Parts: sequence; C-alpha cells; structure tokens
Amino acid sequence: MTTTLPVPPPVAPDRPAPPPARRTADPVWVRPALLALLLATAVLYLWGLSRNGWANSFYSAAVQAGSASWKAFFFGSSDAANSITVDKTPAALWVMALSARVFGVNAWSILVPQALMGVASVGLLFATVRRWYGPAAGLIAGAVLATTPIAVLMFRFNNPDALLVLLMVAAAYATVRAIENGSTKWIMLAGVFVGFGFLAKMLQALLVVPAFALAYLVAGPPKLGKRIGQLLLSGVALVVSAGWYIAIVELVPASMRPYIGGSQNNSILELTLGYNGLGRLNGDETGSVGGGGGAGGGMWGSTGLLRMVESAQGGQISWLLPAALILLVVGLVVTARRARTDRQRAGLLVWGGWLLITGLVFSFMQGIFHAYYTVALAPAIGAVAGMGVALLWRRGLLGAVTLAATVAVTAWWSYHLLARSADFLPWLRWVVLIGGLVGAVALLGALRLPARVAALAAGVSLAAVLAGPSAYAVQTAAEVHTGSIPSAGPAVAGGFGGGPGRGGFGGNRGGFPGGGFPGGGQGGLPGGGFPGGTNQNGGTGQNGTAQGGNAQGGTAQGGTAQGGRFGGRGTGGGMRGGGGGLLDAATVSDEMKALLEADADQYTWAAAAVGSQSASGYQLATGDPVMAVGGFNGSDPSPTLAQFQQYVAHGQIHYFIAGGGFGGGRSMGGSSASSEIATWVSENFTARTVGTTTVYDLTQPTSSTTA
Repeated sequence: MTTTLPVPPPVAPDRPAPPPARRTADPVWVRPALLALLLATAVLYLWGLSRNGWANSFYSAAVQAGSASWKAFFFGSSDAANSITVDKTPAALWVMALSARVFGVNAWSILVPQALMGVASVGLLFATVRRWYGPAAGLIAGAVLATTPIAVLMFRFNNPDALLVLLMVAAAYATVRAIENGSTKWIMLAGVFVGFGFLAKMLQALLVVPAFALAYLVAGPPKLGKRIGQLLLSGVALVVSAGWYIAIVELVPASMRPYIGGSQNNSILELTLGYNGLGRLNGDETGSVGGGGGAGGGMWGSTGLLRMVESAQGGQISWLLPAALILLVVGLVVTARRARTDRQRAGLLVWGGWLLITGLVFSFMQGIFHAYYTVALAPAIGAVAGMGVALLWRRGLLGAVTLAATVAVTAWWSYHLLARSADFLPWLRWVVLIGGLVGAVALLGALRLPARVAALAAGVSLAAVLAGPSAYAVQTAAEVHTGSIPSAGPAVAGGFGGGPGRGGFGGNRGGFPGGGFPGGGQGGLPGGGFPGGTNQNGGTGQNGTAQGGNAQGGTAQGGTAQGGRFGGRGTGGGMRGGGGGLLDAATVSDEMKALLEADADQYTWAAAAVGSQSASGYQLATGDPVMAVGGFNGSDPSPTLAQFQQYVAHGQIHYFIAGGGFGGGRSMGGSSASSEIATWVSENFTARTVGTTTVYDLTQPTSSTTA
C-alpha cells in the first residue's frame, strides 16, 4: 500500500503542463487484487439474481414492450400498443430491452445487464482513481463502491440508476484524462457521457457537472481562455447527446407517439423540467402522490443536513460518509499550496465536488425522494476515501492522526448503524467497534512501525470499516427485492428495511419516512382512495407493506403498518377489486391469466387497469399489451374519459380490471381522468369476480346504448 505515483513538478499558472510522467509498473500484487475485487463483485451482484423476479415490474413491463415493438423500444412505452410511456427517458430500458430481444423476456435477461454495469463501474472507478493516486487507492475506492449496500441493491435491480452511475463514473474518467493533457476531445467526451446519463435519469445526471467543470477550470493545463472555450464545447456535447432525443420526441406529433407519462400536457419538456426536474427540488410536482418534507417532515422524510444519516438512508449509503468528509477536508488543506495544475488536488475537486453537490441536493430536495437515489453518492464516497488514505498514508503526524481519527469515527458510526438493526448479527457491532479502535491506535504508531506491520494495521482498519456495509451487502443480495421503493439491508428502527418481497414502505417494518400518504380522504390516498374501488387483499405483509387495510364497498379501513401509517380512510368510487397498487404489481392467478389471454390477439389491449404497476403485473403474466390508465400514479390525463370511451366503442380494449393505482392525484393538481373512467365503467358494465379480482368485460355493456 506504499506505492504512489510521482507527483508532477509545479507548473506555472496558464502554461501547458509537461507530459505526464511515465507510470511505473504496478507491484505484482495489483493485478491479482483487482481481478479478485472484480470477481467478488460479480459474484455478489449475480448470485441468486433471479430471486428478484421482475424486480420493479413498472420497468420490466416496458422492457417486455420494447422487446416486442421497436416503437415502444424507442419511446419507452409501458405497453407494446404504445398507450403511454414510463416517466423517465428510456436509455436504461434500451439496454435491457436489447438483452431481452436476444435472450427472451425473463428475470435474467433484464437484471444481468444491470449487474454487469455494476462490475464495470467498480473497474472504471479503480482505473480513474489509480491514475493519480496509485493502485491501492483505486482498490479501496472500488471495494467501497462494491460493498455499499444500496449499490448492491441497485446493481441487482432494474431501475435506471445502474446505467446512470456507470455513465457518471465514465464522465469522471474522461474529465481526469482531460485534466492530464488539456484534451478537448476528452472534456467533450465527458459531456457526452453526462448527456447519455441524462437519457437514463434526466436532471439527476447534471448534478456532477459543476464539480467536473470546476476541476477542469482550476487544474486544466491550457490558458484560462482556452479552458473556458473547451468547457463550452463540452456543454454543447452534453446538450447534443441528450437533446437529440428530447427534440425528436417533442417534434413527433402526439398522434404518432405514445403519451408522455409523468406529464400533464403530453410534453417531454414538461416531464424533464417539471415532474422530474425542478419539481423534485421544490416539491411542486403536478400529478405526484404527495409533496415533500420540509424541516418538519413529510411524505418523503424531513430535509436538512442530516438527511443522509437518518434511519431511512443511513444504512443504505452513510457507512463511510463521515470518513469521506474528514479526508476531503484534510486533503484539500494538505494540497492547498500546490501548483494550480496539481492532479491530486484536482482529483479531490472532481470527486469531492460530486459528493458535496449531490449530497446537498439530496438533503434539501422537497419533492419525491427515495433512499435508493443515494447510490449516486457511492462512487464519490469510495473515491474520496481511497484518495484520502493514499494522500495521508505515512505522511507525518497529521496523516497518522487524521487516518486514526477517521477509522475511529467510522467504527463508531458503523456500531451505531448496526445497532439500528438490533436483531441482525448483534455481535458484529462489537467486532467492528473494537477492531476499528485497535486499528486506529495502530495507525497512530504507523510512522514508527516497520512497513509490514504498518500495512497489517492498515488492513485491520480497512476490514473493520468495511465489515458493516459488507454484512449489509450480503444480506441485501440474499433477500428478495421487488416493487417501486426497494431498500437495502435488514429492517431498521425508524427507517426502511424488512424481509423478503419488500419493495415499498419502510419505517420499522412499515411506513414512509415521513409517516404515511398525504392528502386524500381523511389522510388516506391522494385521490380519496383507490379509483373505482379498493384492493380486497389490502396490501398484506410485513417488512415493507401495510398490514390490514381491507376494504369493502370502496372504503379503505385500517391501513396501518408497524411503525408507520399506510393511510387512514379513503373513499373509492364503488367498485370492488384487487388490481395491485402504486408500489408493486398485481399478483395474477392462473384463472385471470387464462381469461386475459383468450382472444387477446383480437384486441389492441387485452385489458386496461389504473396505474402502471397494476397494469404491468397483468402484462408480464400474459405477454399481451395492458393499458396503464393514468400512468404510474394514475394521475396523468391519458387516456381521457372521451378517448377511453372511443377505444371501447371501437372494440380495442377487452377488459377493465378494478382497483390498482392511487388514482386522481388531485391533491397535487393531477388529472382525475382515471377515476372518471373507473366510475363510468362501473356504471355501464357488469362486474365479474375472478378469484379475488373484479373485472369488467368492455364488450358486454349493460345496455345497447352504452358508449
């Protein structure tokens, strides 16, 4: 761990830097260590991957649609008949859909690309950090990313975050290469990677741009004027890489493409700048299921500087967050007086800026926020940790004291995080605490210890600080994760977590971070209950879903969970059903599957259901298009009642499935079209119960004048 790269000589400001020194050959242990890291990461990310099934059925249904229709592939449609898109740009879906076209639509074809992106992210992070800080720093950075619990979850899941992380790390690598030699090509390539990251998860990809731009503006070798011009060209590359798709979708007539899910005006610009843009910051997300937290707490938890260490997020991402902040501050102090083009300080600007800007945005955003978003912090935490260790290792008293304090603080924080899961390996917290303190004491004497003994002390310290997140990582890989709001690790007091099959509400085995859904009837569902009915199954199950909550006649009763409210009372529209919900897909019985598949080829849509998650369960079970009325939240005006009536009149939809979704979304200004459709169906067609699900045959109206 003593191998470091030579620091380039000081360079006068605004003069080209000399060519980088030829990198000396790595020690013999580096390549085996890297291969071992990548192999262990691959095993962790691929082991038992199929246990997650469809994972987030919302995206899996879109993958299935894209594997059957190139139009659905391009637009990211929820169904192959192209009624509505998912509420994201579709770059992540493209990767999975191509895999599904080659290997068929199944859990492995959808999830393996995500896992391989995780392995690639770890390898690329190693390569990036190694260039300026040496192989030991790169290995530490890669190990931290690989074992971060939320990273393990997201690289085993089918949300867009896996591709987003890979592209952001690639952009960081390109920025590092540009800083080395002032290359216009590399800094523009950084913009290209961020642009394609935008097509994976929209504005979140842009959070790294200020850090990368600042690092190049400060440390880039060319003169100031040229550096500014190069950054402008990089911005152009970013806009072109992201904008080509936005322009095409915006210019294609609405009649020739699916409705843009997540928008209220069928506009991808509205989706980008509103629901998935500024609305995430200020909480003003039209059509959302609820607003943000603010200092006092709310649907998505309280905002503030401590948000990343609260129960809902702490065990997901914050294991080495205190360590990274300490090492970042001390590292900037140590490198403060170096030449402008000093690469080690530039590395701290790249990764430290990423960490601070993204972390602050996550901490104070008042719109929709989920704990799994924090996976975007994992590469930066790993990089800063690795760079900080390499920078301060055996670097006088300041280095020894800082590293010892960092290990001690991290061991204490790991003990605290493990204590939040009192039933999970209760002995481990003491091993971590004692091992960390022993390692910290040994590091204090590292300057006077022989190199081998000092390396052993460093190894003990590293094992202690990674033991907690590694245990959570293995537990995460061993559990089933499905639904819209997955979380890593075991159940924790006051936060997310739970057991098999969880994917929704956290909070001491239940409840959103802020404690329940806002708005709606008597504190219940946003639109006053399930549109047109309620789920008779009531969302049963521990560890992430509400218990109880059975409903009769359109009124949800109970709806409480251990440690957090699912809702109070919500009045529906009179239909009884059981079609899934906002957070997970419906469970489809063999009888229901057979019903939908019969004569499905004679209809454009085999069925329609409120909410994308509800529709996705039936679509994945049958392979036939199922219309997601109202999009993800059931609050998009797609289709309108008049459009739906026209589809029915033309014989394009066979069945309407009751329940599902949360419909309306009126508390956040969304459309009530889904509720209107559900009511119209219940008034004009006869209900039929298949198992526990209520369906309406839209080809059999109650009177000849219907529709």
